[in-house]
Amino acid sequence: MISFWDRLLNLISPQSCAMCGRRLSIGEELLCSQCNLHLPRTGYDRDPYDNELARCFWGLIPVERCFAFTFYHRGGPTSYIIYGLKYHGKSEWGVMAGRLMAHELVRSNFFDGIDVLLPVPLTRKRHRIRGYNQSEELARGISEVTGIPIENRAVRRKTFTESQTNKDRWQRTDNVADAFELSDARRVQARHVLIIDDVVTTGATITAYAQQLVKAGAAKISILVWGFAKP
Repeated sequence: MISFWDRLLNLISPQSCAMCGRRLSIGEELLCSQCNLHLPRTGYDRDPYDNELARCFWGLIPVERCFAFTFYHRGGPTSYIIYGLKYHGKSEWGVMAGRLMAHELVRSNFFDGIDVLLPVPLTRKRHRIRGYNQSEELARGISEVTGIPIENRAVRRKTFTESQTNKDRWQRTDNVADAFELSDARRVQARHVLIIDDVVTTGATITAYAQQLVKAGAAKISILVWGFAKP
């Protein structure tokens, strides 16, 4: 049931759809029902153990479950949300996108057994420039729905790498090869961790990050991202 306060807030400060700009109705968040319906969903929740995203990491890191909410390509419908989140200060879009993913995934028991959420970290410099970590905003929304705590102090990003945009698979791998280092292994030791990120293209960044989690003794590693730029 929609509360009186939600109705009042909608009158005072109406929200717009992140994709088409239409005014959202009461009960809608981030996207209008029409744009939500037409999101290019992956359907990976049907088999989070064996899908195209999971196969990106086979032989590189031990992964338990992998899920991408949507397929991603530049100029496509989901790119508007990513661009707004990363480059236009729309941090609240990350929280809302996280809630949207979580509400759909809880029905498939994807979060069962997950101990902590681990947003892929930014360097202090990039965090200062952007003002927030977009992956952490996604994790906040997921945590609100699931109650799973966020852990962001186990591994830190030590180098200010160039943007991965416009790099090929091998350049991306080389760009993040030494980007991460352990800060406090005890925070993930013997735990099932869920890595959160905005977009996966080749998987190079998550692979480099997860390798540090393996060193730390994480029991299981799963992955959840908003968009997957399928090879």
